[in-house]
Amino acid sequence: MQKLVQLVCVGLIAAAVIFGGRWYMYVANAESPYDEVGIALNGYAPAPLRRWGCHKMQARFPGQLPPYGCSGPDGRNWI
Repeated sequence: MQKLVQLVCVGLIAAAVIFGGRWYMYVANAESPYDEVGIALNGYAPAPLRRWGCHKMQARFPGQLPPYGCSGPDGRNWI
């Protein structure tokens, strides 16, 4: 039983590192804010991380419309 719990924990940590790393690459290094995978990962991020990522992308792409998940109620302003 302990081996199963250890295996599940390692799997969860590995998934968090892989998906978290991909999300950070989108937020910090993407050439465009409209990357489909990055937008999807950003949509699943907890609200504080999503806000931080959106603010970081807004600083990197100041003249562009926000991607889905980073837009305000009107769809034209960043959150």
